[in-house]
Order: sequence, then C-alpha cells, then structure tokens
Amino acid sequence: MRIATWNVNSITARLPRLLAWLESSGTDVLCLQEAKVAEEQFPFDQLRELGYESAVHATGRWNGVAVLSRVGIEDVVKGLPGDPGFEGVTEPRALSATCGPLRVWSVYVPNGREVEHPHYAYKLQWFEALKAAVAGDAGGSRPFAVLGDYNVAPTDDDVYDTAAFEGSTHVTPAERAALASLREAGLSDVVPRPLKYDHPFTYWDYRQLCFPKNRGMRIDLVYGNEPFAKAVKDAYVDREERKGKGASDHAPVVVDLDV
Repeated sequence: MRIATWNVNSITARLPRLLAWLESSGTDVLCLQEAKVAEEQFPFDQLRELGYESAVHATGRWNGVAVLSRVGIEDVVKGLPGDPGFEGVTEPRALSATCGPLRVWSVYVPNGREVEHPHYAYKLQWFEALKAAVAGDAGGSRPFAVLGDYNVAPTDDDVYDTAAFEGSTHVTPAERAALASLREAGLSDVVPRPLKYDHPFTYWDYRQLCFPKNRGMRIDLVYGNEPFAKAVKDAYVDREERKGKGASDHAPVVVDLDV
C-alpha cells in the first residue's frame, strides 16, 4: 500500500499536476494540505474519475486539508478537537479518516509567522491539542499516522543552513519540543530517504533560486505509531514534483507499507 502527503499550495492551481501524479505514482491514500479552496469548489468529480474518494475540510482562501483514497474512506472527522483557534476563528487545518487498514490524519500546522507574534503561541497551543486528539489512536494496534505540513524542521540537519534561520520560526526549541512531545504519545518520525543530495528536504522557497540551489527544509512529516512504523518498506521525497512550471513549493513524501 502506498500513502503520501503533499502540501499542494492551492489545489486549483495544481490540479493538472496532481491528477497526473496520482495516475503515475500508484498512490492509494494521499493527504493534502493548503487546498485553498471552498469545499463546494473541490474537484471531487475529476478525482472520482481516477478512482479516488475525497474527504475535505476547507473554507476557501487559505488553509484547507483533504484525504484522497482509492481504498475507501470511513469515519471522517473534520477539525481538531480542542482546537484553540486564532483570533476567534477555528481554521480548517486537520482532518482524520480510516482508509482501508489505516487511520490517518492530514494536518496543516499553523506557521507561527514570527516568534513574538500571537500566531506563534497559537501554533504551540495547536500542537498540544493535536497531541491530545491523536493519543488514543497512537497507542492502538491499528496502523495509524499523522501526515502533513508540520511547519517545523525536527533537527538542524533538516534545514540547509542553520544560520539562515537564526531567530526565526520553524527551528525554535519550543517548536521542536512540541514535536518531541507528540512523539511521546506513541509516534515516530518516518524519515524518507533522499533521492538526491544528502538530506530529504520537502520544501524550497520560490524565491532566490532556492530549489536549484537545494536551500530547503524538511517540514512535511509522517509520524506513525508502532504498527505503522513496522509496516514501512520504503519512504522517499518525490523531488521531481517540485520541478518545472506550476509546481508547489513542497514535494510529496511517499511511504510504502506492507499492510
């Protein structure tokens, strides 16, 4: 079974690439982030033509998550229980579903913006709510994973140059502590192998030729429980999908499972 996570940075802008990738990649379950579309505008029909059912939590403009599956979708839960919200608004950043033998979450963790910004405190509170929400499944016997754009690089090796991020979000001790706390719930980091260069970055800024120069970060993560981790046969970043015209600034992370 092949599952993946991909921040598509607007499913409308990326739809031709997404459909082509689904056809060529053999992916059974795909967790999407940053759909940037209202649910009524989601391309359900085009995806159904390829054999995928879709569960979507999105309101348009920003954010938005989805799970696409060709092995069935059941027990869909939209939103994060205990979501702290930001400035009185609960954003569409989490969605969970059962797809065949797996239970998955697609998550788009708040960016944090700047360390002194209220969005940073919201980000840390959101992580606490996520840990509480997944604790039961994380400790269960069914393969379970939380996939998505975590907006945190777990270690210094997960950024191209630590000096370039000094004083900024995504690398702070508090954010990394939030990741560590999430792992304590019974999840482990499924680190993909690099297909080029030494580190499996998943995100490269559009500016300053960051992708050709490999100035990237590993912030799209797959955190799985013990049954999930034991089933992993392979994991990699499909770096090819970051190339060319009309690409997202993120690449898919793909995991092959023996389930």
